[in-house]
Amino acid sequence: MAQPQLNEFIPPPECPVFEPSWEEFTDPFAYINKIRPIAEKTGICKIRPPPDWQPPFACDVDRLKFTPRIQRLNELEAQTRVKLNFLDQIAKFWELQGCTLKIPHVERKILDLYQLNTLVNEEGGFDAVCRERRWTKISVKMGFAPGKAIGSHLRAHYERILYPYNLFQTGANLPSKATLTHDTKDKEYTPHDLPQRQSVQPQETCSIARRAKRMRSERGCFKSELGGIRESRPNLRRRMGTFVAKSEPVQMPVTEVKQEPAEHMDPTENEENVFIKIEKPPSNKVDTYMCLVCGSGSEEDRLLLCDGCDDSYHIFCLIPPLHDVPKGDWRCPKCLAQECGKPPVAFGFEQAGRSYTLQAFGDMADSFKSDYFNMPVHMVPTELVEKEFWRLVSTIEEDVTVEYGADIASKEFGSGFPVRNGHFEVPAEDEHYLTSGWNLNNMPVLDASVLTHITADICGMKVPWLYVGMCFSSFCWHIEDHWSYSINYLHWGEPKTWYGAPGYAAEHLESVMKKLAPELFESQPDLLHQLVTIMNPNTLMNNGVPIYRTNQCAGEFVITFPRAYHSGFNQGFNFAEAVNFCTMDWMPIGRGCVGHYRQLSRYCVFSHDEMVCNMAFKADTMDVDLASALLEDMTSMIKEEEELRQKINKIGVAQSRQVDYEALPDEARQCCKCRTTCYLSGITCGCSPDKMACLYHAQDLCSCPHSNLTLHFKFTLDQLYPLMESVRLRAESYKDWIRSVQDILENKGAVKKGLEELHSLVEQAETKAFPRIDLLDQLRTLTSEADKVAVMAQQLLNGKRQTRYRSGGGKTQNQNELSVDELRSFVQQLDNLPCSIRQAHLLKDLLTRVDDFQQRSDRLLSDESPSPQELQDLLDVSLGLDVELPQLPSLRERLEQARWLEAVQQASSRPDSLCLDTMRRLIDQGVGLAPHSSVERAMARLQELLTVSEQWEERVLSLMDARPYHSIDALDDALQEVENIPAYLPNCLQLKDVVTKAKKWLHEAEMLQLGGRIPVLDSLSELVLRAESIPVNLEPLSRLETLVGDVQSWKESAAKTFLLKNSSFSLLEVLCPRCDVRSAHQKCKSKKAKEAPQLCKKIPTKLESVCDVERVLSESKDSASAMTTLSEVRQREMETLLALRASNESKLLPAENSCALSVCVCQKPPSGAMVQCELCRDIFHCNCVTSAADLEYGQAWLCPLCQRSRKPPLDKVLPLLASLQRIRIRLPEGDALRFLIERTVQWQHKVQQACTEGVLERVSAMGRVGSRMSSYLTQETNGSSFYIEHQSVPLQGLSPELEELMVEGFLLQVTLPETEQLYRYLLYKLAPLPLHSAPYGNGTEQSQRGSPQHKNGVSSLKSEAANRQSKRTKRRKDSSDSHHSEKAKKKKKKLKKSKERSEESKRTCSPSHTVSDPALSDSEEDFSLCAAPWCREPEGDEVNWVQCDGSCNQWFHQVCVGLSAERAEKEDYVCISCTQPDYDRGE
Repeated sequence: MAQPQLNEFIPPPECPVFEPSWEEFTDPFAYINKIRPIAEKTGICKIRPPPDWQPPFACDVDRLKFTPRIQRLNELEAQTRVKLNFLDQIAKFWELQGCTLKIPHVERKILDLYQLNTLVNEEGGFDAVCRERRWTKISVKMGFAPGKAIGSHLRAHYERILYPYNLFQTGANLPSKATLTHDTKDKEYTPHDLPQRQSVQPQETCSIARRAKRMRSERGCFKSELGGIRESRPNLRRRMGTFVAKSEPVQMPVTEVKQEPAEHMDPTENEENVFIKIEKPPSNKVDTYMCLVCGSGSEEDRLLLCDGCDDSYHIFCLIPPLHDVPKGDWRCPKCLAQECGKPPVAFGFEQAGRSYTLQAFGDMADSFKSDYFNMPVHMVPTELVEKEFWRLVSTIEEDVTVEYGADIASKEFGSGFPVRNGHFEVPAEDEHYLTSGWNLNNMPVLDASVLTHITADICGMKVPWLYVGMCFSSFCWHIEDHWSYSINYLHWGEPKTWYGAPGYAAEHLESVMKKLAPELFESQPDLLHQLVTIMNPNTLMNNGVPIYRTNQCAGEFVITFPRAYHSGFNQGFNFAEAVNFCTMDWMPIGRGCVGHYRQLSRYCVFSHDEMVCNMAFKADTMDVDLASALLEDMTSMIKEEEELRQKINKIGVAQSRQVDYEALPDEARQCCKCRTTCYLSGITCGCSPDKMACLYHAQDLCSCPHSNLTLHFKFTLDQLYPLMESVRLRAESYKDWIRSVQDILENKGAVKKGLEELHSLVEQAETKAFPRIDLLDQLRTLTSEADKVAVMAQQLLNGKRQTRYRSGGGKTQNQNELSVDELRSFVQQLDNLPCSIRQAHLLKDLLTRVDDFQQRSDRLLSDESPSPQELQDLLDVSLGLDVELPQLPSLRERLEQARWLEAVQQASSRPDSLCLDTMRRLIDQGVGLAPHSSVERAMARLQELLTVSEQWEERVLSLMDARPYHSIDALDDALQEVENIPAYLPNCLQLKDVVTKAKKWLHEAEMLQLGGRIPVLDSLSELVLRAESIPVNLEPLSRLETLVGDVQSWKESAAKTFLLKNSSFSLLEVLCPRCDVRSAHQKCKSKKAKEAPQLCKKIPTKLESVCDVERVLSESKDSASAMTTLSEVRQREMETLLALRASNESKLLPAENSCALSVCVCQKPPSGAMVQCELCRDIFHCNCVTSAADLEYGQAWLCPLCQRSRKPPLDKVLPLLASLQRIRIRLPEGDALRFLIERTVQWQHKVQQACTEGVLERVSAMGRVGSRMSSYLTQETNGSSFYIEHQSVPLQGLSPELEELMVEGFLLQVTLPETEQLYRYLLYKLAPLPLHSAPYGNGTEQSQRGSPQHKNGVSSLKSEAANRQSKRTKRRKDSSDSHHSEKAKKKKKKLKKSKERSEESKRTCSPSHTVSDPALSDSEEDFSLCAAPWCREPEGDEVNWVQCDGSCNQWFHQVCVGLSAERAEKEDYVCISCTQPDYDRGE
């Protein structure tokens, strides 16, 4: 351990000093709480009262008599005391060896044996230091200068003085000659005998002494009592023969030593020895003394007698043996080990041997200080005294002893402050000191103090203690009991020097002291609680402990804060008084201290839980701030108690009993383990009824089973909770009230409280009897002021304020309106109020709106062109402002200007609506406005625009009215100039529309024939119609009108060819397949829809009428799509018609109920002569329709619904298609005609194929059905019969293929010989004319006419087909032969009569399917065919041909494509395949 530096003491920094004003000094606890955030950081602080605060000294000086404590200064300091204890042990060791310890000098200063011993031990011991020669190093560490051979001196001193002691401590053998040799300069060491000086005993003058500091120590406390009479023996060793016992016994005090096992081994016996004091009877016989080593009593002159136990030893039997009998007292090895092995005892102050009066003590103190410093006491500087004090406590060379009159009970001799009913008569002018809070007799028991709730008077805590000091008398490092506050007042005398450490550094200070002086704490763990140890503040500061100091002069207070360690000394004779107090912020600290005491097994001065419960019983009248602190502490207390009781129940403690702990003495309710005072609960056992344990140490009470233990409790938990709730109610109500009032007065929070809440808080304070504090007075004042302001504000809002007048006596115009400055001033007054009134936000809102109005007004009036909407909004805002606004006239004037400018701007921004009338109206309005630069500029622009617009309107009108029409280019140029005029000009817009329509018309006209496209008639007609309304010279119009005329002429020609006279069908209905077959028949016979309902589902809804077909054909893009559409209609026509035939035929069966039949166009039942349509198979009355009597056998009769057209021959139809191709216009009738021709050619091919494949021959194999026909030729219907007058082909013997072929032939609107031939053949085969046929009349003639058909039959069809083929081939051959010589020349011309043609490769598909083969030679030209699908096969000597000028280069008969020789010579011919590339001539 390093030796403390002997450098000069450095004073620590000063603690804060406070000088309160009289107002602050009125309430001590309030002021202490105010300075606490600053003062608690230093642990201590000094307070200087106001200069006029000088309480009289009221102590009874005559009766005051006390016994001071003796303080040896170098024993106070912890590290110095450690050294002294070590030297005492060395001195005792050598004293028991018969030697006297003298401390050697080295380099003119006393050698620090403790430091030397410590350094040697740190270096490994004496042997290691000698072996490694470290003595020089040790000398340097001890502060000696190197190079002076100090190390050898240190070795010699160590080996002579300390080495034997260390060997003895380790149990090794002592050197053979353990004697001390001294230098003449060595100073003899006088042992301090610290264990022999006992700790101070408490004076019994105080009825209830502080237990922690005044209880008799159980450990290390020795009683001085008279021992037994023992014989006195000479100090020097003597031979047994020369010993003479004195007859007169000497009475000596014997120290009673606690018997303990020795901790050291006997060096002679090497075994553990227990030394027990044995009283041996005295004997004068020499033979009773025997050597305990050899057992012999010989050589008596060399026999030693121990001065401790009277045992005898030969000097040569000792180890090591002695050469001579030692001088002085001698102890045997057993006594030596017993004395040196005693444990150290607790250190304490001893009481002085005399009592002092105050006057006597003062004389002694002044005399000591003046003699010590050799100057008058009042002239000694405090700095000198401070440095000298710390020098004295750190030295072992000087023993300075002082006396200190500490802990003198003021209850017996009277306090220094005046008290009521005391012996001191207080003058009238000083009576206020009796009740002052700074009177230390009053401070602990003030309402805001916690200690006032402790019933007992505790000396030093509730009752002040007096302290009479002298120079150097000190109070050691300590903290107050229960870590409470303390306050010390110096009544008079010289200053008192204080040192303090803040509470947060308490544990640090303790650890530093334990680290620097561990030996003291090993023997006395609670050393710091005994107020007997001091340590240099510089040492503590060097180890990181913050220390602060102050000098307390007379008339000043020093306050220490919770758990703040403090110490100090007196500069001279003075008189001080101190007491403890606890404020509400101490509550959690005090509870923490109780737990700390429990760990140290330290007595409590009072029960913290008892104090809390006493406070809770007075919750209704308690200070509300204290109630808040109590609530937190009580909550933790009850929670802790509940957990402990649950723990007790779990270990098996079942017995409980309610006990009144207040009736028990403190000793009876202390925990036997931790010494905590029990109050809420405790544990007892029947085996030891006088013992009690707290709930923390229930298991440490005894070894009995837990079931034998009994829980003693003061309150049940059900009693504690309501008690806590009463505290909560008191604390929270006032806390909320305080918080609310403070928030209002300090303007805390974003929202101010309302005036109503202020009244409520005042009423609440009066009802609940809250303390009458300044806060309440401030609240009342504020409430009164706010009421007045609220009344005035309401008057202002209601317009009832006092009327203002002009100086001349006239009333102002706005007498009830506020000025803006008046309003702002009043709102500022409202803002200064810490509360809000109901009218405040209305006035603030009014001021805000007024300010905003003025800002917006200034901005808009300064703007060159303000928005009229903003101006209007601003004027609207002014309507709600009951304030004088000087900007209103200017705003109204600018509003009119802005509205006019906005109207002009809006009109200009929409040129399409800026007409001439609008311009004139705006100009008229602008004339009446107040002059402004923006208005004048707008007027000039508007007038200029009006002039230009009027001129152009007249010019454009003349352009459109001109005849003939102008060209589009001329109009477009004029339009370009007009478009730059930003106005709505009707004539100019009309011109623009005309030009746009003309351009669009020209574009569409150009697109009609772009890329060789054939235009549709509807588009062309619509285009021509539109051109009539466009007053522009359109060049293509005349050509398009011609085309439309040609198309109309074509349609008229086609109608004459196909339509019957007075026909109800249109040309398109006749040409295209029938899409309304069933609907047309249903008009006459609605029943047919029910007979075949399944067919209705198959009919596409998009082609239900001719109108639909016409629409689809008109919308089709090309001929291919049109052909596809017509093919779908054709398919539908076939399906529907076949189903209709079957339905109508089934009605005539005998099983059919003819009563319900409705036939014919008259929708009546059949009767009499009937005729049957060959196509739809429906029957008709002969009287209702054109009679079929004129028809011959073999001619088909069609009903009016099936006979739709004239059915011209094919050679009359082909020129129509050819002429349409020349027109190059697409129309639905043209597409239908083309489809009709293709369908006709395809049907012809089918008939030819049927003949070739022998389908017709198979009809005869089906057998005749004449016998079956007779069954329904005549039928009975309700008594009347009907018969079919004209024979039809029966369906029973007809195959579906032939029926479909025959039906399609009848559907063709073209007359073909194949149709008649097919019908006659089938009729002959299936229904031959009977020999006797009454219903037909002339049966013989019918038979004769039909006979040739019967005879020839199929052969006639075959032969006719063959003849036609041979004739065609022959015509081609003849034509080819007659003109073969002219081919070479004709090829170069447009008109060509022959061409190389390829031989027809296949004739199986259709006559129109001719494929030219380029590989054929010229010799094969005779077999070429016309490429027209409707080839008419012309005959004659010369057949004119024409070649297509399109992409196909095919050859056609001129007659087949409708061309004359002259026209073919002049014009190019393009076939239909090239004009419509998507056209497919095949099926």
